[in-house]
Amino acid sequence: MTNAYVVRFVGGPLDGRVDTVGKPPETPKPTVTHVHLHSGPKIVHHYDLQYAVEYGCEYRLRVEEPS
Repeated sequence: MTNAYVVRFVGGPLDGRVDTVGKPPETPKPTVTHVHLHSGPKIVHHYDLQYAVEYGCEYRLRVEEPS
């Protein structure tokens, strides 16, 4: 029996999202970009990869420094 590889999202609009895949990707994306489109302005969030030994990896919301 193979254990599923779990990818979690922490923070922002994807907080709490869990994706399960059969095996880990050979080269996981270092950053995932989430674009929220609605009737107002486009909102972009960046999630950076961090490994979590317990279950696979997680993407944590990048804290953007104010310009």
